[in-house]
Amino acid sequence: MSLKSFAARIFAKHTAKKTAKWVNRPIETQNRVFDELIETADTTLFGKDHNFAQIRNHGDFVKNVPIRDYEELKDYVEKVIAGKSDILWPGKPIYFAKTSGTTSGAKYIPITKTSIKHQVEASRNAILNYINETGNVDFVDGKMIFLQGSPVLEEKNGVKLGRLSGISAHYVPNYLQKNRLPSWETNCIEDWETKVETIVNETINENMTVIAGIPSWVQMYFEKLSARSGKKVGELFKNFQLFIYGGVNYEPYRAKFENLLGRKVDSIELFPASEGFFAYQDSQTEKGLLLLLNSGIFYEFVKADDFYSEKRERITIKDVEIGVNYAMIISTNAGLWAYNLGDTVQFISLQPYKIIVSGRIKHFISAFGEHVIAKEVEEAMQRAVEASDARINEFTVAPQITPKENELPYHEWLVEFEKLPADMDAFIQILDTSLQEQNSYYYDLIDGKILQTLKIVPIKIGGFKEYMRSVGKLGGQNKVQRLSNDRKVADALSFFSSNN
Repeated sequence: MSLKSFAARIFAKHTAKKTAKWVNRPIETQNRVFDELIETADTTLFGKDHNFAQIRNHGDFVKNVPIRDYEELKDYVEKVIAGKSDILWPGKPIYFAKTSGTTSGAKYIPITKTSIKHQVEASRNAILNYINETGNVDFVDGKMIFLQGSPVLEEKNGVKLGRLSGISAHYVPNYLQKNRLPSWETNCIEDWETKVETIVNETINENMTVIAGIPSWVQMYFEKLSARSGKKVGELFKNFQLFIYGGVNYEPYRAKFENLLGRKVDSIELFPASEGFFAYQDSQTEKGLLLLLNSGIFYEFVKADDFYSEKRERITIKDVEIGVNYAMIISTNAGLWAYNLGDTVQFISLQPYKIIVSGRIKHFISAFGEHVIAKEVEEAMQRAVEASDARINEFTVAPQITPKENELPYHEWLVEFEKLPADMDAFIQILDTSLQEQNSYYYDLIDGKILQTLKIVPIKIGGFKEYMRSVGKLGGQNKVQRLSNDRKVADALSFFSSNN
């Protein structure tokens, strides 16, 4: 065992003990975080505008601070962007994370010295937790790759600006710098396809042990490695042991990954965003992500079904229930207050508090009142793939409200198959039955002959990549929208149908 791996094992044990302290005191921990956030920001412009000096508890907070999304917080953010201090958080942020906005173009999410520290610690602790649980530590001596955005940062009124993954590249600890790939120069390449080709050049002959990134883009990297070498990735990288991912559910991609690899490897799921690092997978044997209650983020939850109604209620972790779909609301040490993150989660454990990411509050299908969410379509696809010989690269789902002739409406699944199922009808039946089992509203619509069984539109190999390129979202941290309540994505993708 090397000195580095020996030290990592000791550090992992120490970190596990620290984690256990707050895990065993969840309510107390969140109350402390809440008090610290309010007290720290009470002299900021936002704190003064919202009576922070008089807030003593969550009830006071709810009365004084409404839920906001980025658009509704934008007036404050623009003051920060203009270079003003003490607006959302004391002083100025040290970064703006630039993300894609839905209605106003780019969004600029403030990141403070304190919040980036928690982001980096959470990412590190996810790996240390894995080491402590499994005892597997040999991978720290090999090469590690993180498929991420460019680390080149711009500047806006004295504050550095870039993609979160590019910002994070500046915080790789010194003891990992020699192990880290690709090179800084390659990471700075903006064109994604050129970047992946260059990464293949730099890594194909290396001892890769850890690979991290969004599954769909790591898949592209693996495909290019296999095409270049003529080998399975697991054979090419004999010591590859750990895949770290976030952003999308890995399960629909797992069969394709394992085919590209030729074997199984351990994986760790992360739940990071520009707004904060919220959870990570803490077990190789149990489902779910450990909600990080000690990382400068105070959490509130609103039932997703009530989110757009007048009766919506904001609750804290002490009142959440298992299996309910919640919109997650955050207040952070970067100055986001009662901020609607846009993600929905479900708790699968309350001791400790563990979640799964179930989708986006604005991404669902309810054209007929069914309110189907991402978790449900992803689980259905996982079941269908596991029960067949099919392999998929990507998929999305949309309603077809106006079918041809006298057909009933239906859900249309646009699927890029790496390998078509031997029996497509059986594959479709598993998908549809699984969705009915998970969603009683969908079952009632099928049973009542309001909807017909779903239909699949096969997309040609590389079609999703071509679509993402056509909308300027190829590579980086961009993800395919899993489902939508309109036809915008589906109609654009139909041009890449294998039938065309």
